[in-house]
Amino acid sequence: MKAMGNTRRLMALVTGGAALAAVLVAPGAHAAQGTEAESASQEAAVRGRLPGWRLTDTGTDVRFRGLAAVSRSTAWVAGSQGTVLRTSDGGRTWRDVSPPDAADLELRDIEAFDGRRAVALAIGEGEASRVLRTEDGGATWTESFRNTDPRAFFNCLTFFDSRHGLAAGDPVDGKFRVLSTADGGRSWRVLPDAGMPAALPGEAGFAASGQCLVSSGAKDVWLTTGGAETARVLHSRDRGLTWTASASTLPAGDPARGVFAVAFRDRAHGIAVGGDYRADQASPQAAAVTGDGGRSWRQSATPPPAYRSGVTWLPHSRTAALAVGPTGTDLTLDGGRTWRTVDPGSYDTVDCTLDLGCWAAGEKGRVARLGF
Repeated sequence: MKAMGNTRRLMALVTGGAALAAVLVAPGAHAAQGTEAESASQEAAVRGRLPGWRLTDTGTDVRFRGLAAVSRSTAWVAGSQGTVLRTSDGGRTWRDVSPPDAADLELRDIEAFDGRRAVALAIGEGEASRVLRTEDGGATWTESFRNTDPRAFFNCLTFFDSRHGLAAGDPVDGKFRVLSTADGGRSWRVLPDAGMPAALPGEAGFAASGQCLVSSGAKDVWLTTGGAETARVLHSRDRGLTWTASASTLPAGDPARGVFAVAFRDRAHGIAVGGDYRADQASPQAAAVTGDGGRSWRQSATPPPAYRSGVTWLPHSRTAALAVGPTGTDLTLDGGRTWRTVDPGSYDTVDCTLDLGCWAAGEKGRVARLGF
């Protein structure tokens, strides 16, 4: 496939985890702590070695905002018109494994445990919000949850392991609603909201990339918000039973602005991206970082130049990450402090795996893999 953009400019992966860590970040040190000359040397070492996003032929023009990267060879995408695709050969071919009679559903998130087991979330008011599950690679699907509360609207999924997971939705009765599963998505229950802070006026979540709810480790989970005077990130240390809320530095004060995605490489270090999703509106503060689990956030010194809806840490690196949005892909080599646009293609979501498989998906059927 033809690589998008100038492939020499996408400073991302190298073959082998040890090589990736050695090239992108000096062993035992953060790029942000080095001199400008050292940072420039690291970038020069990466520049020119690496390919960029390689578009794959999905055979459709639907928009994919749900993405689950399993490995370099296996990935799932979910999108509009109830569409689910799966590849097991690195994107050379895609198999349509969409749930039957799902053409009216808007699938915005999918979480996969392997090439056979996956859980997908459909969004919308009332019964439009549903959870579907497959155990046979998408040959058959089971609806394991259908929202019956007309006030509820679910946005994102996350799993801590193959059994325990959460789904989060917009506020109901003044607090964000959270579902919980302990059996891999076969059944769901609404968690009590006693430990959930009150939502701000106009506050809600964004179902833009499947990354408004993310987990790290066995119990930590973060929920992103927007639409209010302050864009916040909520954090739970006990799988959603109790939460604390922190203000971010991202644009707020409008229903189109807020935190759209977060990524945590451990319980402490995270990156938030977002802005204003309207194409005619600027997003001058589109990224922030935390080193204390989300208790506080610092604006990126050089953020991405525009709204970004997805973010992921590169595997085997403590400081390298990718952010994506409709106007391009950005790379950071210093843990989110500074960003540089490295590809102009439009993507909504991005995900990487430990075996150095990075995938991105977005509008008009676009799904790409970071090539080698």
